[in-house]
Parts: sequence; C-alpha cells; structure tokens
Amino acid sequence: MSDSSLTEPAKTGGGGGGSEASRIGEVKQWLAHEFGQAGKEVPHFEYTPRSVAYLHNLATLSQAKTQASKILASDFRLKASEYRSQAARIREILENVGLAQEGMASNVVGSVQVLANVANLLNIRDTELSSFLVAMGDISLRKTSVEEKRVKVEKESKILLDFTRKAIARLTYLKRTLAQLEDDVPPCEAQMENWKTNLAVMAAKERQYLQQSSNYKAMLNRVGYLPEISHGVLVETAEHRKELEKKTKPILDTLRSYQDLPPDKALAALAIEDKKRQYAAAEKYLEDVLQSALAPSE
Repeated sequence: MSDSSLTEPAKTGGGGGGSEASRIGEVKQWLAHEFGQAGKEVPHFEYTPRSVAYLHNLATLSQAKTQASKILASDFRLKASEYRSQAARIREILENVGLAQEGMASNVVGSVQVLANVANLLNIRDTELSSFLVAMGDISLRKTSVEEKRVKVEKESKILLDFTRKAIARLTYLKRTLAQLEDDVPPCEAQMENWKTNLAVMAAKERQYLQQSSNYKAMLNRVGYLPEISHGVLVETAEHRKELEKKTKPILDTLRSYQDLPPDKALAALAIEDKKRQYAAAEKYLEDVLQSALAPSE
C-alpha cells in the first residue's frame, strides 16, 4: 500500500451532501469493524472532508487487500486439500505394494526423509535423478556466480580497507596537527598582542613624525628654503667662500701693513683708497657668487 494512494484526495467528493454522508457512514462502519476485531473502541475525532477522504481511501484499499487475502487463503486451502488427498493416495499405493512407512526400517525412513528434505531444499517437485541433476547444475552455476561476486567483493573490501587505513592515518595526522596547533595558540596570541601594541606605538610615532615633518616644511617655507638648495650646493658654496677668503686674505694683510706707513698722509690715503676699492670688489665678487649659488635655477 503506497503513501500516495492514501493521501490522494477523493476525486468524486463533489457529488453533494448525500454522497458525503454515505462516505462518512462507510468510514464509521469500517472503523467500528476494525477496532472491534482488536477489542478497542473507536477514538473520537472530527470528521473533516480531508480526514473522511483519507479514511475512505484507506478503507477501500484495506477491503481490497482483505478480499485478495481471502481469495489467496481459499486457494491455499484448496491446494492443501489436494496435497492431502494426493498424499493419502500415495500412502495407499505404498501400503498395497508393501512399502508402508510402518513396515520400513528406521534407516530407510531416515534416508527417505533426508531425500525429501534435499528435494525441498533444491526446490524440485519430485525425487527423480534428472531433477536432482538439473538442480545440482543450477546450484553449481549459482555457486560460480556467487564465487565471482565473492572475489569481486573481496577486492572491493581490500580497496576499502586500504582506503580506511589511509583515512585513519590521515585522521591521526590531522588530530596530531590539531593538537600541535592548539598548543601553539597561546604563544601566538601573546605574540599577536605584542604586535598589536607595537603597531599602536608605531601608528602613534607615524602621526608624530608626520606632524613634525609638516612643521619642518612650514619652517622651511618661512625661511625661504627651496628644493634647489641641497647639501651639495651648500658644500660647493662653502668651498667658494674658502677660496674667496684665501684671495682676500693677502689684501687684508696688505691693508693692515699700511697701518705702519710713514706719515705721508696724501700717499697713504691714496694707497688706502686703492686697497679699499680692491677689498670692496672682492666682497662684491663674493656676494655675486653666493647669490648665484642660492638663486633658483630657471
């Protein structure tokens, strides 16, 4: 009995109130009969269209199955009666020829019983030698087929066993790796906390350095710093200054020596004015060099 046949709603349920009432009556009668056979009372429930349709289908299927089982039981009883009649006839024939069971030796009766059991086991209708041979041949073929299946199953079992062993080894390795990772978690967490602290400190330092850089850039802008004034330019300017100092040093020494001139004021004044002009020219040259070095390139 399939579930779909039970749950399928009745397709003839729209035939009016009389049909619905008759279906409810059939359901009640079937329930009373079934529960009565079990010695129980029918439980109380609400007869909705859905439950009535379900129970009506169930009752119809149950009655059909019951009718079919009655037919099969009647057929089995008829066959049993025929088998009993045939057994009585065979027993009568055996008694007439002096082969009654009571007159046979116990070992003969045992052998016949074994023969009958073997015939039943081989599922043959008689005890003829040809029937036994055919049945044995069929068993041999089935045995060969079973042996082939057994070999195939053994191969598959070996493959599955190998896979199982590998899986167990892999599982053991994974468990060991998991345990190792769990042991490594606390130190890694501590190291991560340390990294977080260092990262926070570095972020604060970065903000501080950015602020300082911004302040330095503002300061350089205020003093007129230009990108062209590099360290190399300053070094070159310093070297020019040293060269100019070397050139002006003899002039300064000469000017200082004029302090010891004789008191010829007119000549002394001319000499001093000449040296002052040379000194002013040297300073002007030094200024021009410095200005050209500091001026932005166009």
